Formats: sequence, C-alpha cells, structure tokens
Amino acid sequence: MQFLYPGFLWALTALAIPVIIHLFYFRRFKKVYFTNVRFLREVKEETSARQRIRNWLVLLMRLLTVAFLVLAFAQPFIPLDENTRQGIKAVSLYVDNSFSMDALSRDVSLLELAKRRATEIVQAHSAEDRFQILSNDFEGRHQRLVSKEDALTFIEEIESSPRVRTLSQVLARQKQVLDPAPVDARVAYLISDFQKSITDLESWQDTSFEVNLVPLQSVQERNIALDSVWFEAPVQMVGQTHNLLVRVSNRSHDDADHIRLSLEMDGEEKPVGVLSIPAQSSITDTVRLRIRHTGWQVGVMKVTDFPVQFDDQYHFAFHVAEKIRVLVINELQPNPFLDAAIRGLDNFELVNLQSRNLDYSTFKDYHLIVCNELKSFSSGLAFELKNYVEDGGNLLLFPAPEAELDSYNNLLRSLQANELQAFETRPRQVSDINTEEFVFRDVYENRTAPLKLPATNGNFRLSRLGSRPEERLLTFRDGSTFLAKYIVGKGNFYLSSAPLSESYSNLVRQGEVFVPMLFKMALSASREQRIAYTIGRDEVLSAD
Repeated sequence: MQFLYPGFLWALTALAIPVIIHLFYFRRFKKVYFTNVRFLREVKEETSARQRIRNWLVLLMRLLTVAFLVLAFAQPFIPLDENTRQGIKAVSLYVDNSFSMDALSRDVSLLELAKRRATEIVQAHSAEDRFQILSNDFEGRHQRLVSKEDALTFIEEIESSPRVRTLSQVLARQKQVLDPAPVDARVAYLISDFQKSITDLESWQDTSFEVNLVPLQSVQERNIALDSVWFEAPVQMVGQTHNLLVRVSNRSHDDADHIRLSLEMDGEEKPVGVLSIPAQSSITDTVRLRIRHTGWQVGVMKVTDFPVQFDDQYHFAFHVAEKIRVLVINELQPNPFLDAAIRGLDNFELVNLQSRNLDYSTFKDYHLIVCNELKSFSSGLAFELKNYVEDGGNLLLFPAPEAELDSYNNLLRSLQANELQAFETRPRQVSDINTEEFVFRDVYENRTAPLKLPATNGNFRLSRLGSRPEERLLTFRDGSTFLAKYIVGKGNFYLSSAPLSESYSNLVRQGEVFVPMLFKMALSASREQRIAYTIGRDEVLSAD
C-alpha cells in the first residue's frame, strides 16, 4: 500500500489523546452498607467487569475513528503493478469534437462532458507532468507538450468541428509527441463516443505508451439526417419545373413519424411534405421545384429533428444556363425540320456547321452535338467526338444512307456501340417506345394512350454484340433497333439506325416524339458533377 499524501501520517500521534482520556477517567462509587455483605460483594464484582469491557470498547472505537480520519487525508492506494513507473509523466488527451459529439448526455452535450473528463484527468496529475491536448482539428500548437495550466486552457478552447479523424490517426499523432518526450512514463487518453466509422484499433499494436479509452454515450439516440439532395435531370432550365430528389435517413432503432421537410429558396421557406421513416432505413422523396431565373442559385433543404441537429440541413447550389447550346454537324445543307424543332424550343441556341469547317476546341461548349448524315468520319473528328462524350457530352448520330461503313464502325467501336451492317430499303414500323428511360420518361401523361410512332423506308441493321451495353429507346416490330442509347464514360451516345431525311424516315414529322426527344437529350448532356463534398476533408474542386 502507498499513500498519495504520506505527510498526513504524522497525525497518527493523535491516537495518544483517547488513551490519555481513558487513563485519567475515574469513576467514584458511593458506599452503601447492608446487612448481607456477601451478596453486595458479588454484585459489585459483576458490575465492575461489565464496566471494564465497555470502557475498552469505547477506547477502541476512539482509536479507530482517529486512525481512519488520518488515513482518509493520507489517501492510501494499492498500485496495480509493482513495476509502475514513477517520476514525471507525459500525458496526451484526445477530445473528440466531431459533430456527433453534439448529441446530448443526461444534462449537457457529449462534447462538454468530454471536456469535463479531460479536465478531471489533468487535475489528477501533478504540476510537474506535461500534457498534450489534441482534437480533430490537429492544430500545430497542439503538437507539443505544455504545462498543466496551459492544458486546462486548451481544453476550454475546444469547440465542435466538421473534421473527423480515425483513432489510428489520433494515436499516430499522439505517438509523435510522446515518444521523444524526456519523461519517465507516457500515457494517452481517448475521450470519444467511438463512432463505428472512426474506430479502427483492431490492428493497433504499440507498447511504448499506455492507452486508455474513455467512452461516452448519449441518452437520446434518435437522429434523422438529410443524406443527400440532387436533381433528376443534370441540366436545369429557367421556367421549367424539375424534380429535386431528397434522401432522408432514420439512424435510430425506432420508427420516426411526422418528420417535416421544408425547402428554403430565394429567401422564402415553404413546407414540402411530412415523412414517416422506418428504423435504420432511408427513403427518397421528390420535391417539385420551378426554376425562376438563370445564374447561380442556392437552396437549403431542412428537416425538424431533436436533439442531434447538425445534419438537419442540406445546402445545395446549381447553375442555370441562359442558353442550351446545340451543334449540328452537316455534310452539306442543314435539315430544315431539325432546325425548326430546335429553334422552336425556348432557351435553345442552334449552331449549324459543315464537317469540314469545325473547331474541335469548342465542342465542350455544347450540351448536344448532332451528326446529320455524314458520309464518313475523319480520324481527327472521330477522336474528338469520343473525347467529348467521355468527358460528359451528349452525341446524337443519324447515319447517311451511303455511309462508309468502315469509317462509321471505327467510331462506333471506340464508343462501345453496336456496329452498322448492310443498309436495307424496306419499310419498318416502330412499335415500342421506352418510357422508363430518361429521354421519354415523364413526357406523356397517359402512357397507355395510342401514340403515333415513326416509320422508316430504309435503315441499317445493328449488330447485337453482348459486350455492347445498348439500351433501346425506339424498337421496330421485328425486334430490331431504331434508336439506341449507350453510356460512354461520363456522357451519353445516341445512335439512330435510319437517316433523318424524309426519304427514309418520317421521324421529323412525328413532333410528339421528335421534339421531346431532342429536348431531353440536350438536358441529359451535362458533364458529371459531384453533388456534395465533405466539410473538413481536403478535396479538389474544378471550375469551368
């Protein structure tokens, strides 16, 4: 046994006080004479024996009271190990200040409780010990040992932060400070709620310093979080109503009802729905958003939740272009029906160029490029079109009836599309339109109503290679493909098996198919952008 304050043991000399009191305590008896002396002598002897035992017990209690009082002030303890290191200690304390620590304990947030625990640990050490105070911010001033007084100041300054560190990163940071310290003992404390995403101590093996885990747990585990917000269409247009998709997660073990969802846009906040979310699951809701003006726009999606509120708002921003630019590459003259269809669309800007007068560097400025019955593709044009699609552009190809198949198929192979076979001059009727794909989705209110679909007098057969990820948009009655879609890199490639001219196809005459097809293809032609970035994590953002 050892004592924290052995100087108090000198107070054990106070044990002499009860002994002195006992020795000088005399009780006098008054004599009473009776006739039966023998009887009185027996009573007196019996009473004296009892009195003597009681006095000894009282003395013992007094001695124990004084002894225990002295021991309490001396604070005895039993060391866990006979080889416990003595002398100056280097103590590193990690206080988790991530957003999850904003959850409530019994009376305060977990972060405040963690700061209290850290303060108690520092105060329990001697003034000669040195301390490192570490948080998720990994500040430079926290990468050194400081005095006890400075350590308490650093603890008070810790605030909630968006940064998140794994425990292995924290221990590596503590090791950098503790290992070179000229001290007799090294101790590390990790004070956290130990979220599963940061706890990676399975492979940690280091005996150069002692590691102590101080877990904290919130009382209320109910938490509703806004997971993500994104548009169904990658391009937004002014005056149009777009579907804004919202994913909301219930991370508690109980079902959540009556969760209110609201949207703040253009300085106005309005409710958009009430959700019910099963335990440990997520749901995706659709919010109809009408775009009022062009340029950059900022919105905030909100849910009402208590007590964990740091993930109850989702800020998003998007850019609405003033014009949707479309480039049509022609062999000779533009197609008048194609011109009329694109120019008739609001906010669309059409540029017609011949295949021999192209500036490849401007391809990236267009949302949609249409190749209108080119006889062949030069190697340079094919290479630039491939790069355009892979970088997120959208390409629509109508072949010429006299197309050079080798030139076309070289381009199609590079785009992982099915190849053109022999041209067939016989009539075919389109019988099926894919209303589940983005191009024709939400175009027709009544999908079961009769719809006049295009027909052709001549078209190319497309190969059917299993390695080519073809998605049919328009299909002939015989099962062959009229219009197909291929996802290439970040963009989309659309291939028609028939020319666009009226001599071979009446697609341009079917306005209820042709016009929305061009409109949706242009909207889907957007370079892929990440919908969110994590605060506190170093990432590369590109701006065009």
